[in-house]
Amino acid sequence: MTKIALENVAKSFGSNHVLRGVSLSVEQGESMVVIGGSGTGKSVLLKCILGIISHDSGQILIDGKPQGRDRDAFLAQFGMLFQGGALFDSLTVWQNVAFRLLRGPAKLPKAEAREVAIEKLRRVGLRAEVAEQFPAELSGGMQKRVGLARAIAAEPAIIFFDEPTTGLDPIMSGVINELIREIVVEMGATAMTITHDMSSVRAIADKVLMLHDGQVQWQGPVDQLETSGNAYLDQFLHGRADGPIEAVR
Repeated sequence: MTKIALENVAKSFGSNHVLRGVSLSVEQGESMVVIGGSGTGKSVLLKCILGIISHDSGQILIDGKPQGRDRDAFLAQFGMLFQGGALFDSLTVWQNVAFRLLRGPAKLPKAEAREVAIEKLRRVGLRAEVAEQFPAELSGGMQKRVGLARAIAAEPAIIFFDEPTTGLDPIMSGVINELIREIVVEMGATAMTITHDMSSVRAIADKVLMLHDGQVQWQGPVDQLETSGNAYLDQFLHGRADGPIEAVR
């Protein structure tokens, strides 16, 4: 079953054509990783799917249906791990994790929301004592885990990961990658990840899509990355200055 489908989606900001007819599909329970250089449209792509930005043309379907009028119900399907964590400094760790659970028509009682938050913190390898701390008291790796716990707190059907290992050392990056993969599989969630980190791609992805200049240059199974024969992908994978992607000098 196709969970997310884009058909010829385009988005421009004035004369800047960010997405130029992007088509893709992500199946239920599948993990797609979107790669490409800075400014190639990756973040705009996710924002269009979420409806944060309105696309100019084309179609975006979730479970075969376009975005509905009920924004709260639509967004309830999604969880998001933001680049840099994006935790609320004034809230404790458990309040950050339970942020969605404490709001909206389906909000939980405070005590129940706290229990769920602690359970999710344990799932990402953090002790219950961390719940009462504030984000500023945590290391970068711990903050990333809290962000991951928040992303899964409401058991979403779809999870987006925006540069999940940015700012982390290689060992902690590996830990976060393993956690993401384990959790996505356990939940049966559909995942889309934006990253520049090729170790994340190989750890997280079932399918990879490469964007360049707002267009899909390649998409396919992760095990075909090295044998794709695609000049854009090959240059990106090996960090070559020469190739179809023009390096900014």
